[in-house]
Order: sequence, then C-alpha cells, then structure tokens
Amino acid sequence: MKTLFLGGIKSGKSRLAEAYILQQNPHCRPYYLATTEFFDTEMLERIHIHQQRRQDLFITLEEPMKLLDVLQTCAQPVLVECVSMWLNNQLYHQIPSAAILQELDAVMQLPADLVLVHNEVGLGIIPDNPLARQFVDLSGKAAQLMAQACEQVFFCSAGLSLRMK
Repeated sequence: MKTLFLGGIKSGKSRLAEAYILQQNPHCRPYYLATTEFFDTEMLERIHIHQQRRQDLFITLEEPMKLLDVLQTCAQPVLVECVSMWLNNQLYHQIPSAAILQELDAVMQLPADLVLVHNEVGLGIIPDNPLARQFVDLSGKAAQLMAQACEQVFFCSAGLSLRMK
C-alpha cells in the first residue's frame, strides 16, 4: 500500500507519518529513508530533531538523490522523509524536471509499501524568482502524481490529519 502525507512546513506531517507506518507495521522495523542534504547548522539541527524522535524504531537509510535505486532494495515498508527535499536536491544538482518526474513515477510503480511525506507549497503566492517557481511547479506535479498512485492521502495541518482519499 502507498500512503501520502501532504501538508505545510511544521504541519506535523512527519510525526503523523511516522506514527502511521509504525501502527500499520507493529511487528517489523520499517525503513526511514532520509533524503535531506544539509549545508548549514540550522538544517543539521532539524535533522537531529527527527533522529531523536525516531530513535531506534526505524532502520535509517540516507540517500539524497537515488530514490528509486534505494527503494528497489528495501524488503520492509519504507517511510520517505521527504519527497520535497528530494525534489530540492534534484533541482540543486540540475536534474531536468522531466527526469525527476520519470523517476518518481517509477518509484510509484514499485510493489513496495511506502509512506511518503511531501510539503504542500502551492497554497501561497507565486514566487518572485524562476528557480522557486520551477520548484513550486515541480512539487505540485509530484504531489498530483503521488496522490493518484496512493491508496490513501492525508492532508496535515496544526498537527492533525484529514483523510482526502
């Protein structure tokens, strides 16, 4: 089964996704695929908070770029935290949007049990620079692709989730 947790930054989606995958898989340690590349101390602090929260409840894998390659090797359910950072990494390394969406589509075709976390970035104003607009457009397309492929989709806000699908 594939499940998407979608919401704004600090909406509680990561915590809710973690609780969900653990509840769905009480007899195994799921994988936690961390996609964040960190370049500054503030991002390192965010990563540290996530690490403390998940403790040893997950088997942690760290891969900022090759999502499909890693997921093809996972035998247990996987929490992908988060697709938004993976998209960011792809754009940072100048991977074309079409190639990014093609890889994400291949990920969604895998027979694996996945819980995906993704930021909703389309509720604000249109960004004032081309790279930010490219990210928002790509993120929206990725969200639609994932939502169509997932059996369940939850929208998160204020630490709560609302089932959309």
